[in-house]
Amino acid sequence: MMIKEVRFINYEAPGKCPVCGHGLLVTRLSCSYCSTKLEGEFSTCKFCRLTAEQRQFIEVFIKCRGSIKDVEKELGISYPTVRNRLDAVVAALGYPIDGRTDTEETDTQAILDAVEKGEISVAEAARQLKKR
Repeated sequence: MMIKEVRFINYEAPGKCPVCGHGLLVTRLSCSYCSTKLEGEFSTCKFCRLTAEQRQFIEVFIKCRGSIKDVEKELGISYPTVRNRLDAVVAALGYPIDGRTDTEETDTQAILDAVEKGEISVAEAARQLKKR
């Protein structure tokens, strides 16, 4: 008798709703070792709500110990671009930038970025922007 090895692919859960862009609620957790299951309403961490690009930026930022010069070199981007990406992450986490909270501007930029990447249509972007 031949034994097959079963491999589980761990897909990364989205941090925001693909329809409206708001945060998702986790309703079920399970242990891959003992099969224990938990059901309820669990919130995700703030970092889970960042885009994949923002999480990658934060990982590089931490790896470079916060040195903007090192982040510039690692990512091949300019100082103003590093600052803009950092400000976008700070705003996405809900913290004030220059004394103001600017999550709406960050959300608008995220919608425009999604259009640019071909992830959503212009019509869908317009619909999302009108909902504000």
